[in-house]
Amino acid sequence: MPSIFTKIVNGAIPCYKIAEDDNFFAFLDINPLKKGHTLVIPKKEVDYIFDIEKDILAGMMVFSQKIALAIEKVVPCNRIGVVVLGLEVPHAHIHLIPIDSEADVRFSNPRVRLTEDEFKDLAARISKEIE
Repeated sequence: MPSIFTKIVNGAIPCYKIAEDDNFFAFLDINPLKKGHTLVIPKKEVDYIFDIEKDILAGMMVFSQKIALAIEKVVPCNRIGVVVLGLEVPHAHIHLIPIDSEADVRFSNPRVRLTEDEFKDLAARISKEIE
């Protein structure tokens, strides 16, 4: 059975898409730690990030860099934190989280609530900043 992320890539589940190319897909986390919290995934479903082919893993980081730089232009923060946990969904993914301190990446923190319109606006503004 495909993961929820594969279903998002295939369009079976809606998302707030930031960007995609032939190999990768980026979308806003619907339960974000901070405004702008984005997930980057390979389109090919692989459970564990270190099982991804070397060239795809390297490409995933380059793709993530483009997304992170765009997030920084839209969401005020000190930097973009990068977190890989890999336990919550059996599809490798990278969390890109706008942060001002290390405490901002604690997954036990309360989540930010955004309206559908806020998610749509944020995704559009970040997407527009991708170079």
